[in-house]
Amino acid sequence: MSILLGILTFILILVSLFLVLVVLAQKSKDGGMGAALGGGAAEAAFGAETSNVLSKSTIYAAILFFILAFVLYLGRIYERKHLAAGAGGALPTIAMPATPAAPAGTTGTPASTIAVPKSAPATTAPTSAATTPAPAPANPPASAPAEPARKP
Repeated sequence: MSILLGILTFILILVSLFLVLVVLAQKSKDGGMGAALGGGAAEAAFGAETSNVLSKSTIYAAILFFILAFVLYLGRIYERKHLAAGAGGALPTIAMPATPAAPAGTTGTPASTIAVPKSAPATTAPTSAATTPAPAPANPPASAPAEPARKP
């Protein structure tokens, strides 16, 4: 369906360009743009009845333009509705629960008040600072002279 709509869009562009050129090639009453862009050349190509040929081609091109525009409009509506209904190119919808799921051992309690059983292993390893005692202050070296004690 989209290939057909693409072809019709291309034809619509060609028809619109043709319509612009035909309108510009027509002679105006004042000899304006139509005379400058080839009003005389159109008379030489189509004969004395140039205005009749150009006006008929303008009418037919305008009718074709409006029909193609309306068909493309209906085709795009049809394509959009069937893509949404068929979900051929749409992403799948995933249902998410409104609240997070509770662990298997609890029923209906919020996650912030869940008690962990004592037999359950710890999920995080303790840090080394919590299990290792702080180092004792180093003793002064034996070779250093001791300072005499001062009395106040």
